[in-house]
Amino acid sequence: MDQPLIAALEALLSRQSVGAKHLAEPGPGDADLRRMADAALRAPDHAGLVPFRFAVVRGAARDRLAQLFEQAGREAGKDDAEARIDAERAQRAPVTVAVIARIDLGHKLVPSHEQWACVGGALTNFLNAAHALGFGGKMLSGAKVRHLAVQQAFCGPGETLVGWIALGTPVKSPSRAGEKPSASDVLQDWT
Repeated sequence: MDQPLIAALEALLSRQSVGAKHLAEPGPGDADLRRMADAALRAPDHAGLVPFRFAVVRGAARDRLAQLFEQAGREAGKDDAEARIDAERAQRAPVTVAVIARIDLGHKLVPSHEQWACVGGALTNFLNAAHALGFGGKMLSGAKVRHLAVQQAFCGPGETLVGWIALGTPVKSPSRAGEKPSASDVLQDWT
């Protein structure tokens, strides 16, 4: 196998999720984010159907996200201290990117499950590009994704907030949470 292909495969196999508490400045700049978005656009697209978009949260917008997280926490029954922790979590990563799905339920050629597969491929490509550019990142979701005020803040009609990607420079190597499955766990012959 040719050396550039081996290097590309090794980079892909070495990617691990890095949580926001292990990320620091600098975060990706505009050129880096454009490269990540370009990689996301290489996901299966079914002849130009792009059922996703990304919304970058940085600068003063991080304060608004923190407010939304705190509001969601309070409405979920958390006390003041727990709600403030939720707000602080929204500001841990230097850059946060909202992943928003735009699924066309009535598309004649591309059923919704294929569009969702494209959203997943785009997310994966985005994270792989971040890793290749030297940044750490992790996909975040949870109850806040479903909170009405959060959905309304990020989504237009027909859109669904999938979650967020926390991005920044890793301050330490991520630890493995447990034994990861092997290829033989997920790859079998169909008979």
